[in-house]
Amino acid sequence: MNMASIEETGRDGVKTPGKSSMPAVSVIVPSYNRAHLLGRALRSVARQTYKDFEVIVVDDGSTDDTEGVVKEFPSLNIRYIRHERNKGEAAARNTGVMAARGEFIAFLDSDDEWLPEKLEKQMAVFAGQSPKVGIVYSDMCEIERNGRRRLWRSPTFMPEDGCFYMKALNYKVYGIGIGSAIVRRECFDKAGLFDERLSYYVDFDFFIRLSRDYYFYHLKEPLINYHVTEDSFRWVTAAHIGSREVILAKYLDDIQKSPETLSLHYWKMGRFLCVHNECTRARPYLLKAIGAYPFNFKAWTFLIISILLPGRLTFRFISRIRRRLKSLLSGAEL
Repeated sequence: MNMASIEETGRDGVKTPGKSSMPAVSVIVPSYNRAHLLGRALRSVARQTYKDFEVIVVDDGSTDDTEGVVKEFPSLNIRYIRHERNKGEAAARNTGVMAARGEFIAFLDSDDEWLPEKLEKQMAVFAGQSPKVGIVYSDMCEIERNGRRRLWRSPTFMPEDGCFYMKALNYKVYGIGIGSAIVRRECFDKAGLFDERLSYYVDFDFFIRLSRDYYFYHLKEPLINYHVTEDSFRWVTAAHIGSREVILAKYLDDIQKSPETLSLHYWKMGRFLCVHNECTRARPYLLKAIGAYPFNFKAWTFLIISILLPGRLTFRFISRIRRRLKSLLSGAEL
């Protein structure tokens, strides 16, 4: 995307700072029809103890009063950029990145909120680390729609792990929340922007590329409240599988160096389709998973069940048990 394609709107009540303003951190808040939630996110930015930042709200073609909410926060001196049509998560973030003036970039989804010391604690880490550390991220507090709070422990990678690209291909970076992270601006010059072909797994794909050249740093404390909203459950199977196929094709030469990793990618596609009651579409992926690595017993299990006990309820039950076990092993209620 060319900078000339960005439409920046500085309307009454929505201020645009001068070109001389060079904040340390650019906070990018993409939003699409979330005017009812955006205020909470922006209030959490306003409460930050670290103050050397700019805020860029990217309105991704909303039809609600997103701009009106932005006007309610004149003290944040928000730069408001509007897409005339909805372009998707990756494009909205890219618009923000290209407009950013800070040396570091932080992302906050419009339905989430930061804890007050998030930026301060993460910028302190950057100050004491090598420039090879491209990202500092934290754990998250997941808040379900019923109000239940759960600690989400992100995968732990530290500078001593070096660049771990092959591990990243094996889904090891899956579960890192982009909203919990601060990224060096230069990382986007080297790793590239977010892939706008992807409807899902936008963060996962970026972290794979980032792991080629930069070190990661994990702060083992929750610095963001991740709210599980209705949107969190809107999985479109075609777009979901399409995104996984794009990722597999992008990295196929490296993924197939490890039969287990290749099998994992196929199994995840097959599992998703089974859970969403598309067993017929799932079986070719499960067979590919087994063909790549015959000892993938999860793929065998799903294949057999898809033949003998096909149906949404069967796989939903399996997934529910799996999530509960994962929760007990990796998380704790707060």
